[in-house]
Amino acid sequence: MATETPPPSKAERKLPTTEEFEQVQESAEFAELRHAHRSFAFPLTVAFIAWYLLYVLLSNYADDFMDTKVVGNINVALVLGLGQFLTTFLIAWWSARYSATKLDPKAEAIKSRMEGGA
Repeated sequence: MATETPPPSKAERKLPTTEEFEQVQESAEFAELRHAHRSFAFPLTVAFIAWYLLYVLLSNYADDFMDTKVVGNINVALVLGLGQFLTTFLIAWWSARYSATKLDPKAEAIKSRMEGGA
């Protein structure tokens, strides 16, 4: 957009030193950010992988169950397969929303302080 302020030039930008990066990495604020990310991402990843493996195992070993008709020619296998796509999109949406509301403000605060804005 033409009305946006251009990014600062390299001469204006304060680059953090290695020691400053290490200090931030050891700070309680960064630990809180890391904990917030991990406590969201890891359980969700484990749950999705379990859900995916359940679908694969059912597809391989539960033929009669997966072949059960739900409506017309639509069977359980199709419903669960489409559920895989649905959960993928829901997880992506939920993750983006969580990041925007919980993680990004904390990360932006750390970033601005490291760049000399605060």
